[in-house]
Amino acid sequence: MGILDELLGFLTQGSIGGIPPLVLMIIPFIVGLIIGYFVKKLLKIAVIAIVIIAVITYFGFFGLSWGSLTGLIDTYGSQVVYYAGLLMGILPLGLGFVIGLVVGFILA
Repeated sequence: MGILDELLGFLTQGSIGGIPPLVLMIIPFIVGLIIGYFVKKLLKIAVIAIVIIAVITYFGFFGLSWGSLTGLIDTYGSQVVYYAGLLMGILPLGLGFVIGLVVGFILA
């Protein structure tokens, strides 16, 4: 129980660079909340755009092949994973960001 008491004492009375730890925990949560809200809104738009592109492709107005899509994934997929990992590593207490992202996605 000594570790738990020490941790709670640090969270309530400690300081990281002059900033209370609770502030450092709340900021990523709020950012995640905002991003989760916008991701859900953009996801709705993306689904509509995908349906429109599928219809246009079906009627032959736009050429789209699986080879070109896999080429894009091969080209940019590793960069997307790298930058997503970098973002999670930069944000202090990334767990708060993820929780905020999920809550923002659900509440949107």
